[in-house]
Amino acid sequence: MKVAIKLVLIYLLMQILGMLVVTPFAMLYSFMEYGDIQRMAEFSLTPSLLAGFLLMGAYLWKQGYLSGDKQMYSFIGIPYLGWSVVACISAIFLVDFITSRLSFLPDWMNNTFNILQSGWFGIVCIAVLGPVLEELLFRGAITKVLLQRYSPMKAIIFSALIFGISHINPAQVVGACLVGLLLGWLYYKSGSVVPGIIIHILNNSLSVYLSMKYPDVDYISDVMGQPLYLISLVASVILFIVSLRALNAYKLCDTDVDL
Repeated sequence: MKVAIKLVLIYLLMQILGMLVVTPFAMLYSFMEYGDIQRMAEFSLTPSLLAGFLLMGAYLWKQGYLSGDKQMYSFIGIPYLGWSVVACISAIFLVDFITSRLSFLPDWMNNTFNILQSGWFGIVCIAVLGPVLEELLFRGAITKVLLQRYSPMKAIIFSALIFGISHINPAQVVGACLVGLLLGWLYYKSGSVVPGIIIHILNNSLSVYLSMKYPDVDYISDVMGQPLYLISLVASVILFIVSLRALNAYKLCDTDVDL
């Protein structure tokens, strides 16, 4: 657990370092372009995020978390990835249903995401680069370490909690924990970060799409309408159970056992 917490703290530190590196250049650009530094955040946020990603990725690679394990980058197989996508789409509906009941939780990152989504660079960071790095960190490094020290069930739960809490933003924590359970379980079953990366990219991309197309809507139910949403919700429960059973039937790793 100490190693997992250490990695999360290093990840946060790398984000801070990325901000410290980029901020002076953003301040200079803002001053030269607009005569003041009030718009600095618009120019610094995305590059800072990218710099933090690169620094953390370099650290994980240098420390050996991302090398020497060919299974970690295995594509497993089309059927397995297909069922992973089905599980992802159905999980999105289920998590949306749960988080819609927690609308009282504050969203501290709303303005931050609005700034990031104002340009394609920021969108790519949220929808693609972020998911890739987070899967390498939280599944390829943290979950792997936890699986070496705890039973599979404890390791997956601990990794999901760490994943959720690391988001810091109250409005995201519960949803991230729930998705983290699925991502951690998929990594445990397959030993590969590829299914998690695909799911994570789909989840974030859908979130970005909905927030840009429907900026005043917070939940999928508000977009679909209640009757269609309820039908989709029931279908999601069924598909989620079926997809988990199909994924659980695969025997991919030497350490693989049913939970």
